[in-house]
Amino acid sequence: MKHEPTCNKMRSMVMICYLLIHMTDPVETAELMAFARTVEARSLSRAAVELGIPRATLGRRLARLEQRLDARLLRRTTRSLVLTDAGEALYPHARIALDAVSHAEASVRRIDDVVRGELRVSVPPIMSPGFRAMLTGFAVRYPEVRLQVSFSTQLVDLQRGDYDLAVRAGSAALQPGLVARTFARDPVIAVASPRYLAERGVPRTRRDLRAHRCLMGFARGEVPQTYWPLAGGGQVHVTGAFFSNELTLLTDAAVMGLGIAMLPLMLAGPFLERGELTHVLPKTLGAESRIAVVHVEREFVPAPVRAFIDALIAWAPSEFTKGRPPPPFPTG
Repeated sequence: MKHEPTCNKMRSMVMICYLLIHMTDPVETAELMAFARTVEARSLSRAAVELGIPRATLGRRLARLEQRLDARLLRRTTRSLVLTDAGEALYPHARIALDAVSHAEASVRRIDDVVRGELRVSVPPIMSPGFRAMLTGFAVRYPEVRLQVSFSTQLVDLQRGDYDLAVRAGSAALQPGLVARTFARDPVIAVASPRYLAERGVPRTRRDLRAHRCLMGFARGEVPQTYWPLAGGGQVHVTGAFFSNELTLLTDAAVMGLGIAMLPLMLAGPFLERGELTHVLPKTLGAESRIAVVHVEREFVPAPVRAFIDALIAWAPSEFTKGRPPPPFPTG
């Protein structure tokens, strides 16, 4: 959501704080939720759907909130909603109040030690069968948690509130307000099928890659790659012949003999064991992928989020060390 340029932001913040403290007709939680969800969804219609109420009801709650505060919080344009200075001042306080209410509800529900609630998780599509087994095991252990798992190559915006946490592979910088906890590290190596190498020759140096078909991924899951990581640090420019942001497709392409691919050992390992893929340039190409669980930083972490993180941390050591030799390149 776009924010208006503000020259009276401090005045609006003081006004909002004063009204919240001294008003005789207190703000209702439903009104604050309507406002916060509209800000996060950037759309009245979408916010109404997410809250499970008619759009007209949402509009009435926002109108009552503005009437109570005697301040305009949102301005509608033809394409978007714009926060006013008063709305921008109110939002962080509304979020703190709603989080406190959620925490209070959770504290009551924890009396019987049963983890309850909704948990929305975004994960990359390359996760192993063991990870999927962990998900179903989590669902069995916590039947009162309504688990939603979305597999996607896109980096979801956790600040919008569509997801409670995300599993991310790589080393992309975190947005402010997010917390990451690394639960595994996985080598990324170059591989090709024996048939491809027999036909095109085995590359001995990184310069030899110019004569080979390179199967490339997408940087940050968004744009086609133009380089591969070097085992000792740095990068080498590579001309791709085949591109996909779906690493399982690149794995299939490598097994079929379409070229050389850079893959996480989590994916390539079974094919290496069966001899369907061969490690290429082991001392030249390679990196280490950090796999982390990311969530919004807040004082009170919901019980389902904590339980899921604990399950990941407990599961990861056996999954990422079983039957694996040490990485063939320095990991730093």
